[in-house]
Amino acid sequence: MAILKIARMGHPVLSARAAPVDDPTDPRIHGLIADMIETMADAPGVGLAAPQVHVPVRIVVLRIPAERTDDKKEVPLTALINPEIEALSDDVAEGWEACLSLPGMTGKVPRFTHIRYRGLGPDGQEIVREASGYHARVVQHECDHLDGILYPMRMPDLTTFGYVEEMSRAPRIVADDDTAAAAQADGRANNEDGAAA
Repeated sequence: MAILKIARMGHPVLSARAAPVDDPTDPRIHGLIADMIETMADAPGVGLAAPQVHVPVRIVVLRIPAERTDDKKEVPLTALINPEIEALSDDVAEGWEACLSLPGMTGKVPRFTHIRYRGLGPDGQEIVREASGYHARVVQHECDHLDGILYPMRMPDLTTFGYVEEMSRAPRIVADDDTAAAAQADGRANNEDGAAA
């Protein structure tokens, strides 16, 4: 296993649509997933997409701690190959996100609050889950990377986009139910509410 270099905003790999994986059981795919998991843990982050490590294929990895989920149950380490997302509600909520490809930055991004996602695991078996809240946000953020979308492209109001350090000092954010603390923590982590991915 190896810790891979993370592509930063501006690199062409982050603006292109990633290619589907033909064979999830390919040992090269398993090696990439192992490296992505190690890279995500080292960052540290809660999610990572293959384009973020300069590999333009449709793979994401994620692990969400129990304290960030609605039901207080950890989302275990998961590798999703060729994932797809279906919104189960029209409800959208804004939340703070950060990203390993935009180090030190944060912004408020609207996301669907309830989704179903599916994809293949490294064993070729289908994974299907419903997600809400932060879990749903992380999955949407990571899957956006597979389509060349970075979270600022989803932001309707760029006045909520900036450096974590500066944004955490802004009175309007500090008053916004501990989002400054969340953004600061997520700036150190990854994926997507401060989701840093």
